[in-house]
Amino acid sequence: MYIVTAHEMYDWDRKSIEEAGMDGRILMENAGRAVAEQVEKRVRNDQHIVVLIGAGNNGGDGFVIARTLLNRGYSVKAWQLVSDEKIKGDALVHKQLYLGAGFELAHLTKVNVLFRELDQADVIIDAMLGIGVYGKLKPPFDQVTAYANQSQALKIAVDIPTGVPADEGITDFDGLQADYTCIIAAPKLSAFLPHTAPYYGEWEVVEIGLPAKKLKKTSVSLWSSEHARPTLPERHPYSHKGTHGKALVIGGSYLMPGSIALSARAALRSGAGLAAVATPKSAWPSVSVHIPEATAVSTSEENGVLAERVEVDFTGYDAVGIGMGMGRSDASRTIVQQVVEEADVPVLIDADGLYHLKQLLDVLKNRTGPAVLTPHPGEMAHLLGITVTELLARPFEWSQRFAYNHGVYIVLKGPSTIITAPDGTQVVDTSGNAGLAKGGSGDVLSGILLALMMQSQSITEALCNGCFLHGKAAELLTTEGHSKADLLATDLIEGLSQAFRTLSS
Repeated sequence: MYIVTAHEMYDWDRKSIEEAGMDGRILMENAGRAVAEQVEKRVRNDQHIVVLIGAGNNGGDGFVIARTLLNRGYSVKAWQLVSDEKIKGDALVHKQLYLGAGFELAHLTKVNVLFRELDQADVIIDAMLGIGVYGKLKPPFDQVTAYANQSQALKIAVDIPTGVPADEGITDFDGLQADYTCIIAAPKLSAFLPHTAPYYGEWEVVEIGLPAKKLKKTSVSLWSSEHARPTLPERHPYSHKGTHGKALVIGGSYLMPGSIALSARAALRSGAGLAAVATPKSAWPSVSVHIPEATAVSTSEENGVLAERVEVDFTGYDAVGIGMGMGRSDASRTIVQQVVEEADVPVLIDADGLYHLKQLLDVLKNRTGPAVLTPHPGEMAHLLGITVTELLARPFEWSQRFAYNHGVYIVLKGPSTIITAPDGTQVVDTSGNAGLAKGGSGDVLSGILLALMMQSQSITEALCNGCFLHGKAAELLTTEGHSKADLLATDLIEGLSQAFRTLSS
């Protein structure tokens, strides 16, 4: 499923009508009927519904929704919030069809009259404004939106909640806080941004008949189980431990041995054939007790952290992960630089490795092998030299720019994880839940990604599937036996087996 900006959605509409010859009135009818069908799944016909109708396509959809629900026996009151001359084109056609069917239409003259209607409503359907809105709302939409937000009625938005921008980069706005949003044709970018996503509530996308072959593919798409199932690596019956890759994980310290243990164990649980751990000798007893299947790489240490270079032949490994729990000493930075410069195999850099990478960006650009960075927003902001607030306002743009300029893959972690390839293509993974907001979850993800990178033909597919498995494990565990509060990173590792089985069934 593709994710679109406002401009891309307008382009899809234009191509559908001008190049494919589709009738805009039919598309509007399809959209309104599709939304009405979703409303019927959530609303009883004895509940009172108020449809708030503005100008443009969103308002036109509102006329279709109101007419469809009234025809099906629902209690509906339609309110037109703009003057008659602002209802034009396809929306005007559907207004005339609504009136021609014999239904009443209320016109907004005094907001207090509408407010009394909203006080009696069980359901409010927001068909006021669509994807072309930027910034603060103007009257009467600002007043109506503010009042609706205080209502206890179920609020259903059509395509996008009124006032919410479709694109990233806009943080100063008024928006209707929907309980459910029925998105038309494709999700908009703002459905995945931390400052706008909450306005959508629960959401789903409805199909309205756009000509898929005529539409330009966008650079951003959504990953799901339908993508994961056919792309997960398969185990050949005659394979052996070397077939599925040998991973080297570098990190850990005397005071933080758990991070590297979690990553190594997650890598093996995710299908890696072999795993070796380069960690301080003082940390190894704590690591090995949790992962006896891993081997140790001889290292030197100072004050409980890795010292200087790691004496290892990188050609003996299929992928390297570095940074988890290794600390921020100068010696640690030297080891990160060593890996970036000398390891031609895929390299994954996380945690403290990302901290050191800020001073090694020129070295990073000169790599020949793939590099994967797995930052959370704070780490990504540090790499970019901006604030977290600035990053989260435009996470797609910042990730794309960094990945392209440095020739790396970025896994920007969050409720909507954004995976960006060096060519600028982006995939969003929304799996998981708040149970992942716990120390160690990121270390587990790094291990999963490392394993799949060694087994998949495509790095991007490996990263998408790894994020999806990580989130799926959390979802399954909190459905059966765990709560989002008690879920631990170690639980995630053990839950991977169920996630794999679910996706392979």
